[in-house]
Amino acid sequence: MSEPGHAASSPAVGAGRADGEAVHYDFCTLFDKNYLFRGLALHESLGRHVADFTLWILCMDDTSFEILNRMELPNVRLLSLAEFEDEELLAAKKTRTAYEYYWTCTPSLPLYLLEHEPGLESITYLDADLFFFSDPAPAFAELGDGSIAIIEHRYAPAWEHLLETSGIYCVQLMIFRNDERARTALRWWRDRCNEWCYHRVEDGKMGDQKYLDDWPERFAGVVVLQHKGAGLAPWNLARYTVRETDGEIRVDDQPLIFYHFHSLAIVNGGKDFQLAYTDYSIGRGIAKLLYSPYIRVVKKAISRVQRSAPGYAFGISDDARGGYLKRLLARLRTQVGNALKSVPPLRRAGSRAKRLIGR
Repeated sequence: MSEPGHAASSPAVGAGRADGEAVHYDFCTLFDKNYLFRGLALHESLGRHVADFTLWILCMDDTSFEILNRMELPNVRLLSLAEFEDEELLAAKKTRTAYEYYWTCTPSLPLYLLEHEPGLESITYLDADLFFFSDPAPAFAELGDGSIAIIEHRYAPAWEHLLETSGIYCVQLMIFRNDERARTALRWWRDRCNEWCYHRVEDGKMGDQKYLDDWPERFAGVVVLQHKGAGLAPWNLARYTVRETDGEIRVDDQPLIFYHFHSLAIVNGGKDFQLAYTDYSIGRGIAKLLYSPYIRVVKKAISRVQRSAPGYAFGISDDARGGYLKRLLARLRTQVGNALKSVPPLRRAGSRAKRLIGR
């Protein structure tokens, strides 16, 4: 952890108030029409466990904006792409896939809010597929005098090889205090993502995430959260004992704050759910304890959206695992093509190789 530096006298974000007033939290997330159901589940989970909050949602398409605008959700502020995008983002957008562009926008969103909403004490970025199981106050208390909070992937041994591709830290939840140290880091991250943010490993980079690998050394005021209940995910489940005790889900000896439902796909018209990434191993106990409550809330969100928009099926797949394999093959074709383009005599062979992979 970097030295606190000039922000040492700053109050801890979300650290309660002497007069008993509820702490206000500002969260932000971004998603498109395909993640609308998950975004609604995230919002409901915050409503269950946070007394006073605002969730700022950057809608990555008109469809998600229009539906959310009609829903008039409590504690939600919407941002459209039209008001958010600037010339640099629009230039980057031309060279990115949809999901690469969403990653590109990630650092710009909290920075935009800190610059346009100066009254914010802090802003906390959340991935849309998170779901809260308890009050996040313990995570915010860990920030202490710091300016930025990040979370390690904490890979179980079977997944430690992902350090090279997915990085040390997971973007999933990041707290940024409204001070110069946090804004400096966000500006640097935004600039890097605008320059390069692709779904491939290249020169130590991968998407928006591996840029975080050296943040504790690069920037002052970075705190790596240690709470076991903040950052539980399929890739680290095997490290912990997760059980329900006296009505509270605990990760070893600490309450579960949130779970990251990575790779959980909605299939069969919204009736069923499956892991698109088949290597994840989720036992029956975890499925009942964590996945069943989440799935009930997502199904509720599906019903709510479809009542106002009959036939809405964005984000619902017929076969998530088949879709995952198709995306994997598409990435492989691209990587083969890019590699072989740098060797002129092999370009014709490279075209042949891509055709074979596509079969």
